[in-house]
Amino acid sequence: MAKRWYNFFVVADEADKAKGADALSHAGPSKRVVDVVPGADGEATFAAPPGGSTSLDEIYASAQISTPAHGYSILKVAAMLESEHIRSLPPDVKRKSVLVALDAAGVKVQEIIQDAVQRDKALDTYERVLEKNLEELRRAKDVENQQLEEEINQRLIELRARIAENNREVSREQENLSAWRAGKRAEEERIAHAVGYFVTENPISAGRDNTGGAEHVR
Repeated sequence: MAKRWYNFFVVADEADKAKGADALSHAGPSKRVVDVVPGADGEATFAAPPGGSTSLDEIYASAQISTPAHGYSILKVAAMLESEHIRSLPPDVKRKSVLVALDAAGVKVQEIIQDAVQRDKALDTYERVLEKNLEELRRAKDVENQQLEEEINQRLIELRARIAENNREVSREQENLSAWRAGKRAEEERIAHAVGYFVTENPISAGRDNTGGAEHVR
């Protein structure tokens, strides 16, 4: 899809071209970018994967986009338009100023547009590369996360089984202690009953628990 800044330079009034520099500021009928730059709708080709870097310079270099020998690229033109000398001027005057500079340097507007299109294609293509990498990473991590969830669930089952077994073990020990205490009380009562025949105050405490409580048998 054509970007708005493309039409900033693309003018096609043949009659005005003969009028010199003044004609460069005339806004004639705009041409389509695809008419000026064949293949503008395609994708950029990278000589080597740019990797994980988001450096614009590295992306341009990977797409084999370099500054022309005359030094004028769309980036230089953008810098010119942002300079304090012309940034506050009306758009038509800005265009005239830049086009006069290009004409003085022998640079064709089509070269600037071609450079702009190449850089834009490189950025768009690299964005799609990043989106693809992200989607592949998301799918891989979704699979890994699912496996981790399964491991967590399995581990929870194992740990809960251990907790249940620990509780059963404690319950068994509690039952054993309760059963032993019952036998203990019976034995103490038996001893206390027997010794009671020989003492006025029975020294045997039946029913004593581990807290020191006692039930005296008279």
